[in-house]
Amino acid sequence: MKRRDLLRVGGAGMLGLTLPKIMAAQESAVAKSVSGNPLPVKAKSVIFLFQWGGPSHVDTFDMKPNAPDGYRSHFRTISTSVPGMYVCEHLPETAKIMHEFAQIRTVHHRMNNHNSAGYVALTGVEPPIDDQRLRDSLDLFPGYGSVVDAVAPNGSEIPTYVSYPYRISDGSVTPGQRASFLGKMHDPLFVQGDPNSPDFRLSQLSLPMDVTVDRLEDRRSLQALINGQTSALDESAAARGLDAYYERAVAMLNSSKVRQAFDLSKEPQELREAYGRTTYGQSCLLARRLVESGVKFVTVYFAPSIGGRSKTEGGWDTHGFDDTRMYEILPSFHLPITDRTLPVLIHDLKDRGLLNETLVIWMGEFGRTPHLNKSISRDHWPKCYTVLMAGGGVQGGAVYGESDKYGAVPDVNPVTTGDLAATMYRLMGIDHTIEVRDKLNRPLPIANGRPVTDIFA
Repeated sequence: MKRRDLLRVGGAGMLGLTLPKIMAAQESAVAKSVSGNPLPVKAKSVIFLFQWGGPSHVDTFDMKPNAPDGYRSHFRTISTSVPGMYVCEHLPETAKIMHEFAQIRTVHHRMNNHNSAGYVALTGVEPPIDDQRLRDSLDLFPGYGSVVDAVAPNGSEIPTYVSYPYRISDGSVTPGQRASFLGKMHDPLFVQGDPNSPDFRLSQLSLPMDVTVDRLEDRRSLQALINGQTSALDESAAARGLDAYYERAVAMLNSSKVRQAFDLSKEPQELREAYGRTTYGQSCLLARRLVESGVKFVTVYFAPSIGGRSKTEGGWDTHGFDDTRMYEILPSFHLPITDRTLPVLIHDLKDRGLLNETLVIWMGEFGRTPHLNKSISRDHWPKCYTVLMAGGGVQGGAVYGESDKYGAVPDVNPVTTGDLAATMYRLMGIDHTIEVRDKLNRPLPIANGRPVTDIFA
């Protein structure tokens, strides 16, 4: 039966009876724990701030002021709230909250192209080859949030995994943003809209002006609403390839809690201004609202493209092409927006009592070359870079791993992206040895690594 016919025949009653069964069947079959032992839950939710394009670690958090010319950053270092720790001069507000963050300074992998490196950073798994033409397919691993949705889903109408405000790409759509072989039911609730826009809303879950929540309890009203919105829902589902998600989206129509979670107009204007009236700033505020409502995994993408040539938009890909200079671009856009938004997010979570149970991760797909190129900028460098973690069972002020004197390679305690995945899952109380089955029914662990327990509080 077609989705439209299924909904028309069953209405609310059929959704209420079959959707839980469908979800339960998929979830019970998707994973198997090797140990079977329950783990403590330190992080009830994760806010994953993905810095598409690759921030320079040696110009932000792992600066090497004693490195020779040609390596040393053109930015000065400033002290932080952690004695003996220094960050870039253009991160003065972030410097004040470094006691909340654990830094892992030796993250590394082998992917030098954006799409393949982005896939590694979003899944913790390396593809067979490093290829910029890498495309999303069922042969590749699912994203972190989809894994969480498969092995530890929410038991309510609140979605487990939400991502926004972009679908990132570089030539082709970057893999690792969806559920892959786990099935479309575990794709994120993807919201492609600007949270900074005055008319921002969750359009596919919004009600017509003359339909109240009470009316949704009436079977005929729900059926009429479904018929009226079928074309919009079909278009959304087709664009994202979320056949199984269609039923879940409709089931959320009568959830006032879901709609309220996305309603940024409920926030005080002073707080909205504090986050910054930018897409990224309001996206981070929305992330706080979502984890507060019970969403387990939120991915916020800094930019839709790798960028790097603009002082007002785009990602962190600062090679210095076309007579641009990274030391002009970063202080004009990337660093100021980060320094405004990240500290406010941490303070907001802490003020609301959410930081201890919310893991905030700030990372890109790789770092930048320790040696400056001829444009006095830096190229791709996956061999060593820095990731920040705060809250959710992490020891604030900790530094794990040490890069060499140039920031080129790990010198002490190297960490893989698989180790990062295992760390994140362990903090969420998820056994990182749990296995999922790919399209060939082969068992695969959800993380190819070990938790970095030295940073646990």
